[in-house]
Amino acid sequence: MTGETYTNPVLDADWSDPDVVRVGDDFYLTASSFGRAPGLPLLHSRDLVNWTLVGHALERLEPAREFTSPRHDCGVWAPSLRHSHDRFWIFWGDPDQGIFQVNAPEIRGPWTRPHLVKQGKGLIDPCPLWDDETGEAYLVHAWAKSRSGVKNRLTGHRMHPDGTSLLDEGRLIVDGDDIPGWFTLEGPKLYRHDGWYWILAPAGGVETGWQGAFRSRDFFGPYEERIVLEQKDTEVNGPHQGGWVRTPAGEDWFLHFQQRGAYGRVVHLQPMRWGVDGWPVLGDEGAPVTVHRRPDLPPQPPAAPAADDDFPGGRFGRQWSWTANPRDGWSTHHSGDGLRLSCVRTHDAHDLRKLPHILTQRLPGSPSAVEVELELHGEEPGARAGLAVLGDAFSWIGLQRAADGTVQLVHRFAETVAERERDADRPRLAPGGRVRLRVEIGAGARCRFAHDLGDGLRPSGPVFAAAPWRWVGAQLGLFALAPDGPGHAGAATFSHFRISPLRADAPPPTAPPVTAPSLNA
Repeated sequence: MTGETYTNPVLDADWSDPDVVRVGDDFYLTASSFGRAPGLPLLHSRDLVNWTLVGHALERLEPAREFTSPRHDCGVWAPSLRHSHDRFWIFWGDPDQGIFQVNAPEIRGPWTRPHLVKQGKGLIDPCPLWDDETGEAYLVHAWAKSRSGVKNRLTGHRMHPDGTSLLDEGRLIVDGDDIPGWFTLEGPKLYRHDGWYWILAPAGGVETGWQGAFRSRDFFGPYEERIVLEQKDTEVNGPHQGGWVRTPAGEDWFLHFQQRGAYGRVVHLQPMRWGVDGWPVLGDEGAPVTVHRRPDLPPQPPAAPAADDDFPGGRFGRQWSWTANPRDGWSTHHSGDGLRLSCVRTHDAHDLRKLPHILTQRLPGSPSAVEVELELHGEEPGARAGLAVLGDAFSWIGLQRAADGTVQLVHRFAETVAERERDADRPRLAPGGRVRLRVEIGAGARCRFAHDLGDGLRPSGPVFAAAPWRWVGAQLGLFALAPDGPGHAGAATFSHFRISPLRADAPPPTAPPVTAPSLNA
């Protein structure tokens, strides 16, 4: 990025299914959070290019009993963010429960508890509209075939102006099966412009699809359609699903995601204008831009959602979420710095993918080095803690208490099809129970693990290719656990968590002479 231009993606991590709204001179964005807690992240910007994370709208997923364990393909799908009646509103679909909303007087809250607007299976991607021209309120949503047996269509409702209920049974307003070549129509965003009702909605699947626009003089249709953004000859596959926003100066911009495998869905910013025929033109005549003139907005200092953390007072930053609803006792506040995680007892110690008490943040989208210091306090045999790259496959490196009371440096992994982890390198003694851990994430999300036991940084195991979940990019995770059993199993302390850019020409960690012997030597 230079002072005159910006480079996509503007959010280079998994901020899935973004939606955006402007209030005064401030822009706000939210994104899908699926089964993680807290959920519904809230980002702020003054220039649409530099964003910071300012909070979450959803402290816990509801109903709470459904999210006591990880459910990465459930929970919060494709939220819509709006500002009306002097309040912020977020509507989202839980494919197993229905359509929910929360609202707040300010972006930082307090947010209401989730309210179920419409119950049902497969109701996803809702978006409200308060029509200032008619005084009516509407809602549109899509369908998940996995739950309802229905997809590729949009349903419209009249909505009570207070956003608490729908006033009719709903009508089919766009049937994708009637449009030649269109499939998987979803993610609608509803607007009013120039006397038309507009629905901006993608189709064709997240990896290879396109962005569509629909317009009608009446909310319930009939709608005409047009493809307004597609890959063409660019490297931006499936430019997909996002929101339109207008600046105070009257410029129009569109934020959308690009599916990038293990990195998840990164966010791009596209210029937008209205053609002489009244249809929106996105990007460079319908193709995504990589570098473009910045929005005509006051210059802002470079910013990005926080990643580093010193865990002051044992508290973790906003960038972290649990893999399910948290329980008391997983982390402990204290007077010093460092994250103190309890070694939570579990019968699933062999598979991190099943654990609710992993603290995660998004995998960076550009080559990066991740480091954290770890000290294991747990005296229980089998107690362990570490740094993980977590997805449908996972790998982690950390410390484990052995049966003889010694502490071992261990590195383990599990393939996508594996039901339990196994060693990625031979265990070795970790005198003092302290270690510096490092993961270098290179091109293609290929990860190289390393450790420093006080004798310099040493590589560990072969390269590991990070893998996404079904709808979620791979995550970085911190955890502490112990096998099933009675009583408290101790804790682990993490400190000085850092993510730094990794130079393309940076050499891999080198191995100095061995001073900590391998247990299998």
